[in-house]
Amino acid sequence: MGDYPSKRTRSVNELTDQIFEGALKAEPLKDEIYCQIIKQLTDNHVKYSEEKGWELLWLCTGLFPPSNVLLPHIQRFLQSKKHHPLSGDCMQRLHKALRNGSRKYPPHLVEVEAIQHKTTQIFHKVYFPDDTDEAFEVESSTKAKDFCQNISTRLLLKSSEGFSLFVKISDKVISVPEGDFFFDFVRHLTDWIKKSRPAKDGIIPSLTYQVFFMKKLWTSTVPGKDSFADSIFHYYQELPKYLRGYHKCSREEVFHLAALIYRVKFEDDKSHFSSIPKMLRELVPQDLIRQMSTDDWKRSVIAYFNKHPGKSREEAKLMFLKIIYKWATFGSAFFEVKQTTEPNYPEILLIAINKHGVSLIDPKTKDILTTHPFTKISNWSSGNTYFHITIGNLVRGSKLLCETSLGYKMDDLLTSYISQMLTNMNKQRSGRGNRSLGSRCLSPARGRRHPGHVASPSQGNTETHNYAHTHSYLRAIKRPINLTAMFLGCEQKLEYPCLCRAE
Repeated sequence: MGDYPSKRTRSVNELTDQIFEGALKAEPLKDEIYCQIIKQLTDNHVKYSEEKGWELLWLCTGLFPPSNVLLPHIQRFLQSKKHHPLSGDCMQRLHKALRNGSRKYPPHLVEVEAIQHKTTQIFHKVYFPDDTDEAFEVESSTKAKDFCQNISTRLLLKSSEGFSLFVKISDKVISVPEGDFFFDFVRHLTDWIKKSRPAKDGIIPSLTYQVFFMKKLWTSTVPGKDSFADSIFHYYQELPKYLRGYHKCSREEVFHLAALIYRVKFEDDKSHFSSIPKMLRELVPQDLIRQMSTDDWKRSVIAYFNKHPGKSREEAKLMFLKIIYKWATFGSAFFEVKQTTEPNYPEILLIAINKHGVSLIDPKTKDILTTHPFTKISNWSSGNTYFHITIGNLVRGSKLLCETSLGYKMDDLLTSYISQMLTNMNKQRSGRGNRSLGSRCLSPARGRRHPGHVASPSQGNTETHNYAHTHSYLRAIKRPINLTAMFLGCEQKLEYPCLCRAE
């Protein structure tokens, strides 16, 4: 608070970490922090010191509430200081902390910088698959689920179901668990990056990051059901997977889809026909381009383009989605892995995780070798170089051992789909007036980490999921594991640099 100035240069949130870390770990210290701050604000005639005290109180009310014994005293203090600009905001933050619970980590750098610049509103830029972005207000009490709902409402989506926030940090893309406070999650990741990548020659690794909002679970996705979701998300998320050659499709479908992609790019403008040979990688799956000459591709694409005159860009997107929706691999997340256990399968496999389960695909023929529904998956684990999965009985079931650096993504997606499946099953049975799924349901083993835990994707520790018959599955499986982000201060239009670098 400036009472004992130090000549040593400190990072922005070094002191706030020292103040709040202990209280977040030990409940009794929370009241102590409140008491010390209020004491510093009482009869403090040093203007600079008093303002720093209010900044600390603003941060504190966004982190955790005081005990029920101390609460009325804190409220009376704030009411007695109505003349101060931060008093009302502190009261609102206090009520939200009472409603949403305590944070797990000290204030994020952005929160500290915001209040130091006398800004109580923080706007975070969020990026979408169609290369657009918008800024959304994020409060200290904002959880990922609320953030997703706010975005869905702003974009006029019919539902936020299946959507998720993703943080691109360093070389990882990690889904934000819906129950996590947004700033807690980002703080957790930045702390992990700092620990896993120590400074070299005094140079601290770049900690810039991006936040994306995308469709994650495609269980209830039907093209045409939500035009805004189709236009902003579904088309632009499915297009790259199609062009990488992950789907099996006929030549006629390829001609038709190429014409639709061209129409999305240029609508009815035919002046770019001459450039089709140069843009084949943007129109045709990469593994099929050499099957025909560039002139043959051009003639075929133009022929199919002329079959649908007058179609708008949005109509072309929907037609594209309706074609690939017929494929069993629609809405999949694809992972190229090296498997070491099944001699009847190729060594290099393409694994697709979607609403049907986990599919094993021959990367050369694109044939689906087998699909394991979620109900048959009994165990899976992941580490920084592998992903293992057990199908069937835990004792006699078959195991698939895969080498991949994306095990954390596969783990996260599989956990999320199974969590959604079990939740929906329980809702359906409850809706029919039946008893809950009880002991017939699958549930994680006792060794599973806490539902709110997010594994650091490249750490040596593993995430293991072991499903057995027990009635407590819903309590244990609630959480899914797993351009520049900018923060704009409303009052002064401050732009905060991002904290973690993207992939």
